[in-house]
This record gives sequence, structure tokens and C-alpha cells, in this order.
Amino acid sequence: MKFKFALLFVFCSLMLLVSCGWDGWLSDYQSFDYDLLGNWVTHDSDERYTGRLVITHDRITITGYGANQTPDRWGNDSQRPFRDFVKGVALQAYSENGHIFIEHAGILQAGIPYTYWDVFSQTDFRNIEFLTFEFGGRAETLRKE
Repeated sequence: MKFKFALLFVFCSLMLLVSCGWDGWLSDYQSFDYDLLGNWVTHDSDERYTGRLVITHDRITITGYGANQTPDRWGNDSQRPFRDFVKGVALQAYSENGHIFIEHAGILQAGIPYTYWDVFSQTDFRNIEFLTFEFGGRAETLRKE
């Protein structure tokens, strides 16, 4: 009799989970798209701005892209990637509909549009993944390590 009760309890619990849906339990939880997870570095080492993004399931850490990378006299600092975010700290963030949303100083910032794309490398026999952003009218492309 105890076995039947335990089996009935497990079955009812599973039915409750299925009827509520897993999304109901995590409705407030937002994360990055799977393809964005990992370490991203400036693709072209000759770029004016260099930096790194480390993206985990719900955090982004931005390093590099310092103010010292914008030339003093002729520079346009609005083109510096991720200029308004603190560097070297894992910030709460997520992606949705081609935008990255980052919480900075307790405030969710406007989404930063991105394009994810990949190319098959004949020399490495693997896909190389890229993220392209636009800052101040200038494209910034990062490559997944």
C-alpha cells in the first residue's frame, strides 16, 4: 500500500510540473542565448579598441575598452565599446531578441543590439563564431575563443 501511495504521489507531482510548465517556475529568470556563452575577444588585434567579454548564463564581464584607447585630440569616445559600464566585474545581464541587456548600478540599461554569426574555417576544420556590435556608427567584432 505504501508503494502505491508513493507511486501516486510521484505521478501527481510530475503531472503538476507538466501542467504548470517549467517556464512558470522560472518566469522571472532571464539568461543569455546558448551561442553567446563563452569568452569573446577583439577579432582584429590592430583595432583602435581592444577588449574581452566573458559571458556566463546570466552575467557579463567586460574588460579592456578603456578611455585611454580613445585618442585625445581627434577621438570620438562615443565609438568606444561598452564605455558606460564598469569593467572587470561580473554584471547581471541577459540576451533577448538580438539585444544584450546589462544591469549597471542597479539599473537595467537599454539593450545593445548585436549580430551573432559564424564561418566555417577550412584551415581549422571548425566554425569560428563572431559577435558584431555597433557603437557610435562604428562596428566592433569579437571572436569566440
